[in-house]
Amino acid sequence: MYGAMNDLTADQALRLRLDALFTDYVQCIDCDALEDWPDFFIESGRYRITTRENFEGKLPASPIYCDGQDMMRDRISAMRRANVFDPQTYCHTFSAIQVLGEEEGTFRVRSNFTVIRTMADGEMSVFAAGFYLDWVTEEAGSLKFAERIVVLDSRRIDTLLVIPL
Repeated sequence: MYGAMNDLTADQALRLRLDALFTDYVQCIDCDALEDWPDFFIESGRYRITTRENFEGKLPASPIYCDGQDMMRDRISAMRRANVFDPQTYCHTFSAIQVLGEEEGTFRVRSNFTVIRTMADGEMSVFAAGFYLDWVTEEAGSLKFAERIVVLDSRRIDTLLVIPL
């Protein structure tokens, strides 16, 4: 019984840390602090947005793919300086986090999400919905994404997809 309680306590502590990581991640995006976005990943971390159809078919097509923090920083720099798009804000919601497994200190985690987009004129719409499939690891005492795959439920992707989800 004592061992089971230790496992439960460790599981609760992990879930709280994961919840904090996910909450801080979406707040970074929703508050337009995008220059900090790459810091949620390890140096060699990967970020990919794909559709459910491509994900289930194991197809590589991804409207956004970043391999490493440098690529993520370049994406944000290009978005700030070169891309032309209507001003917009995001409001993320995400579901409870499901820990799918652990291998050598890296946790496989899944959660659902919805993003409401508000345009400068006040128009709001459901911009994206789907699930995150993550590999989360500890680095220097903090949890970080080794990989984050954003799987969109719809195969129709808005051309204004410039901000990370």
